[in-house]
Amino acid sequence: MNMNANNNTMRVWINGTFDVLHVGHIKLLEYASGMGSLVVGIDSDKRVKELKGQDRPFNTAEDRREMLLALKYVDSVKIFDSREEMIEMIKEWDPHYMVVGDDYKDKEVIGSEWAKQLIFYTKVKGHSTTKILNYVKDISNR
Repeated sequence: MNMNANNNTMRVWINGTFDVLHVGHIKLLEYASGMGSLVVGIDSDKRVKELKGQDRPFNTAEDRREMLLALKYVDSVKIFDSREEMIEMIKEWDPHYMVVGDDYKDKEVIGSEWAKQLIFYTKVKGHSTTKILNYVKDISNR
């Protein structure tokens, strides 16, 4: 499938885990979708375990994909299993914009060299999947 079918629309790429959706994710997706057609790349279950530990992800990649596709802001979701696979997807999408959280300002943004512009999004404070999962773990241990 040629992801560049409509070259008149600005193409936007975001990637992440999106394990437990929260308002911070929604605001990010809303912001990015305002720039054009939004593709969200998500880490496979295997990759999430490697990056975040054996007790993650909370939701499977397929469930995360379905939840994201249900949102009006998201046009497509791609699941990647490795850094190299993600880079290939970004190259194929050929995004005008790549949007990442502002916590990546001083870090490597994988695949950003394939976007025409890298945009840092100011994250919504107080919202994180880790915070939610730690809270659930804490109350279940009481």
